[in-house]
Amino acid sequence: MPNLNPARVLTSLVPEPGPRRVYALSTLINTFGTGLIILSMTLYFTKVVHLSTAQTGLGLTIAGLIGVVTGIPIGDIADRRGPRETVRVMLVVQFVTTFCYLLIHSFAIFVLVATADLLALNATLSSDGALLRRVGGEGAAGYRATTQAISSLGLALGALGCGIAVQIDTPDAYRTLILLNALTFLAGCVVLGRLPRYEPLPKPEIGPRWVALTDMPFVAYTVLSGAMFIQYFVIILGLPLWVVDHTHAPRWSIPAFLLINTMLVILFQVRIGEKVKTIRQGGAALRRAGVVFLFSCSAIGFATGIPGWAALLVLVGAVALHTYGELWHSSASFALGFGLAPAHAQGQYMGLSGIGNGLGGAAAPVLLIGLCLSLGRVGWIGIGVCFALVSLTAPALARWGERTRPISPQDSEAPQAVTVE
Repeated sequence: MPNLNPARVLTSLVPEPGPRRVYALSTLINTFGTGLIILSMTLYFTKVVHLSTAQTGLGLTIAGLIGVVTGIPIGDIADRRGPRETVRVMLVVQFVTTFCYLLIHSFAIFVLVATADLLALNATLSSDGALLRRVGGEGAAGYRATTQAISSLGLALGALGCGIAVQIDTPDAYRTLILLNALTFLAGCVVLGRLPRYEPLPKPEIGPRWVALTDMPFVAYTVLSGAMFIQYFVIILGLPLWVVDHTHAPRWSIPAFLLINTMLVILFQVRIGEKVKTIRQGGAALRRAGVVFLFSCSAIGFATGIPGWAALLVLVGAVALHTYGELWHSSASFALGFGLAPAHAQGQYMGLSGIGNGLGGAAAPVLLIGLCLSLGRVGWIGIGVCFALVSLTAPALARWGERTRPISPQDSEAPQAVTVE
């Protein structure tokens, strides 16, 4: 492997002039906004709105379960009416719902606003998947790896601003983060206006209206994807509480772990993504990711009961290992998501997979907090075993999906470019 040059890696993330660069800029802006609030929203709810941690967790779970329902219908609208226009409208809706967080004054209002926000978020994600496929054209899965690295860069930059506000620790500081995040949605909407208008792709004259729901290999993939999606919450949800309550590692290590994760994604996501392009490669990559998660989660469990310096070293290694698995998991998701979905129904398919991921995200607090923190080391090993067992089914699922596609496996790797106005 050639020597890694971080400056060259960052430069390589800048796409060539044109639609890909425009879309990447919008992605950077929106993920910067997400980084501003990703670690501060729970503090805002507890310190400023004065909700209990139990109310916060319950409200977000309720919102998460309800929020998944918009994915398929909005994704279908993106397929039938054009993805650029749909995404831009949903970004404006997200601006409104995010701004409404500043108006919360009770638990009931919190649940209402959080539900509306997650409805808008899931709608944006499904329509954005359709837009990315059209912008990516040939090699959309590879381009998705690039945007994933750009997303991590945006999160890292936003997290720096978040850290400043958390250090100030005043109500106005937290409100400023939310307002800035809301404004990034408007900025992203303006930037996407520079994209050409993508006309809907022709679809078969016969066939079911909701084709994604009748595609059994993709339905199975949705279940598998939802189960594996829980891994994204290990570092941002389970690990911070584990560090504080069950290890002697210093508390300052919590943001450091997120930084390690983010920087590794920025540096290596594109490299890994280049190795995972076809449906079958996606199945093998997902299996590899699950096995890695077995070892990374087990390592987190072994950080308890040892001196602080030793716990810190163990957890740094565990986070790095977990991120390695995340790189393969993300790449597998790109290859399978784009490879299994027909181009004319990408939004609908993304909406269905978003339901699986949303349910996985809703289950994450119960499993990572209820299981891992209550059972300790055994719980962490158990969640790792679950990831590994689920992932072992991925290659067979990929072969099933490949056999039932109406196009060749080579074509599934690279959607055809489309004509734009």
